[in-house]
Amino acid sequence: MNSTFLQTPIDYLKGVGPNRAILLKNEVGIHTFQDLLNLFPNRYLDRTQFYKVNSLPKTSAEIQVIGKITHIKTVEQKRGKRLVATFQDETGRMELVWFRGQKWIRENLKLNIPYVIFGKTSFYNGVFSMPHPEMELLETHEKSMRSALQPVYPSTEKLANSGITNRVLNGLMQQLFLESKNGFQESLSKHLLDSLKLMSKSEALLNIHFPKSQALLAAAEYRLKFEELFYIQVQLVRKNLLHKTKIKGYPFQKIGEHFNRFYHEHLPFELTSAQKRVIKEIRNDLGSNAQMNRLLQGDVGSGKTIVALTSMLIAVDNGFQACLMAPTAILSVQHYHGLSDLCKELKLSISLLQGSTKASKRREIHEKLENGTIDILIGTHALLEDKVKFKNLGLAIIDEQHRFGVAQRSKLWYKNTYPPHVLVMTATPIPRTLAMSVYGDLDSSVIDELPPGRKDIKTVHRFDANRLKVFRFIRDEITKGRQVYIVYPLIQESETLDYKDLMDGYESIVREFPLPKYQVSIVHGKMKPADKEFEMNRFIKKETQIMVATTVIEVGVNVPNASVMIIESAERFGLSQLHQLRGRVGRGAEQSYCILMTSHKLSADAKTRLETMTRTSDGFEIAEVDLKLRGPGDLMGTQQSGVLNLRIADIVRDSEILKIARSYAFEVLKQDPYLSEEDNLPIKSTLEQLMKYKNIWNYIS
Repeated sequence: MNSTFLQTPIDYLKGVGPNRAILLKNEVGIHTFQDLLNLFPNRYLDRTQFYKVNSLPKTSAEIQVIGKITHIKTVEQKRGKRLVATFQDETGRMELVWFRGQKWIRENLKLNIPYVIFGKTSFYNGVFSMPHPEMELLETHEKSMRSALQPVYPSTEKLANSGITNRVLNGLMQQLFLESKNGFQESLSKHLLDSLKLMSKSEALLNIHFPKSQALLAAAEYRLKFEELFYIQVQLVRKNLLHKTKIKGYPFQKIGEHFNRFYHEHLPFELTSAQKRVIKEIRNDLGSNAQMNRLLQGDVGSGKTIVALTSMLIAVDNGFQACLMAPTAILSVQHYHGLSDLCKELKLSISLLQGSTKASKRREIHEKLENGTIDILIGTHALLEDKVKFKNLGLAIIDEQHRFGVAQRSKLWYKNTYPPHVLVMTATPIPRTLAMSVYGDLDSSVIDELPPGRKDIKTVHRFDANRLKVFRFIRDEITKGRQVYIVYPLIQESETLDYKDLMDGYESIVREFPLPKYQVSIVHGKMKPADKEFEMNRFIKKETQIMVATTVIEVGVNVPNASVMIIESAERFGLSQLHQLRGRVGRGAEQSYCILMTSHKLSADAKTRLETMTRTSDGFEIAEVDLKLRGPGDLMGTQQSGVLNLRIADIVRDSEILKIARSYAFEVLKQDPYLSEEDNLPIKSTLEQLMKYKNIWNYIS
């Protein structure tokens, strides 16, 4: 069946017509025959079993019975009427009931002819009844394509109320298969079909819509899930391989004085083997002729900054400039101080550029950037402004990349003749399945061990009733000279409520920890940036012992002396946020603690999140649980969730199929990058269709 047949507008399918076509387009996005074919069932009803009337279960199960209608009557009731038919088989009788559409039903029901009825039963006053049953003449039932496992299609209330029931959708699907004669073009190579023992495309489509058995249904699902994930991977892997061959980068051939001096004389601590491995991967990328495009994942405190610095030193040693872009002013200042401190013995020029940088300083930075006297520039979104021009930017590092859109990142590309090498860093671990799907076009490095001597943060869950004990614990820690964070949720929709909670909390903390013995800082989103910075600095300088804050401190505040993180209303936070907040403590040599405070009323998901936090500190394990709880769309945010608008596969449940699909995508493209071998022509032509009809295969971004 050629692809033009499948692009036929749905209006032209027998049984649809203009009104139904409008409903199908608006309600379930079906514009063409292809869209209908890709409307995969949500679940299946097992229609293999027939019940006898005298052995019907007294639960409200969905059941089917063969019998005849012997009598029909209309019964008056308080409001309106109902139509009641007596239905019987050789063992007994039951009632069928209709509350709407009675005139049409009464005219069309045939007496004393065998029917198959299907629906939910209810048992009342010793009589079984079935409201609005699905009905079909036994003769038609035996002839139809419909299988023992009956598909239930995604639907909406509006569709059902407009008469486009599941049965109608099933009928339209049968019509489509009749018109196509089930001759669907194969979209995978013979090599893939044989290696994975997959059924053909036509068989798979027939068995997903009309399965004759559970085994055939399972084989059809596997084949279609593999295909969907395979084509996502083919596009991502192709982008990656093309990137390496087509997009030239500056080859950084030498490892020079800055890198060597820092590495051999000024490293503040022994690098972990994971850090060494990642630096080696980056060195290889920078030394090749292709532009580096690498994702660096590392849990909170795993030492990504040192890796970033060594990469920037390689750029400087080769006569290039480097920049580091952070999502918040606080984080950019911290990077600036941290890197300036690490490099104080090296003759390097490092500058900081933010939205709040004064105009005169800004002009000076712009000038020095263009004449090449600044080696490393650190800043926020301000780096993306058109006025910011580098003499020769060789490496761009983006921290917490999920805070920046793709369009923003690409602005850095156009500041040069060649695009700079790009290193994207995140402390929010990305589950492997998501990394393979959303960042599948980037090479990936993971720092999967913490520096030696780091103590695990002790995490406990406490209910509000234990608050006095928690206060006692805070006093003890402050007596030992430690500092404490107390964080309140901030959820946009209820900002005024949250602000009130924060202020109430602040007041109760000040009452509990009074002046002059204790000093309490407060930081929240409604404060002016200068006031925020002033309060942060008081805490950093140990002038205050307690910092009451909203989640503005989630990313990147580094106070090694802070050893206690208390998260109020912890049930209102997502897992990755809880993990990020916990990472604000445990940065010094002392034992640190994270206390999750909640009310007694907790949803099942909240319990899972709290249990996960107290059980493990492994960011990747936490990210996997988060993915299962929230699904890929929520986890990625709107920017990237469109990538995974999948029709049949589920990247959480089908992660094994995803891994297989990715490895086969690599294998196929490495051997035949242009898919020109005869066996790969079905893959090539399917890819061309995907690109041509993007509206249909919109799951590939």
